[in-house]
Amino acid sequence: MEAQAVLAALAALRLPPGVGEDEMHRHIAQGLARAGLPCVHEAKLAPRCRIDFLVGDVGVEVKCGKPGRAALLSQLARYAACPQVMALVLVVQRSVRLPPQVGGKPCHTVGMNRLWGIALP
Repeated sequence: MEAQAVLAALAALRLPPGVGEDEMHRHIAQGLARAGLPCVHEAKLAPRCRIDFLVGDVGVEVKCGKPGRAALLSQLARYAACPQVMALVLVVQRSVRLPPQVGGKPCHTVGMNRLWGIALP
């Protein structure tokens, strides 16, 4: 699975400000399905290691608010260490700066606040 296909599906989402994480998950699952991207929700990668979505070999983690960078990098590194994950996508309400790779795997960030602008047909 190409991370770009996942990023394109996520970029099409327009979530209202202030939604909770459960609602974000619901919208993301629907957006991935609309894009024809089958996914596993709450995919178990290893013991005590579960990522929010696995879309082919792209792991998608969802965070509300602005998560702490150090803890987030540690969590993403655990996911990147799993052989079934070839790329990571972090979906957050407020953008957080991450390196382009975590654990040697490409890492992308989608800030929902950047998608709150006017959407034209």
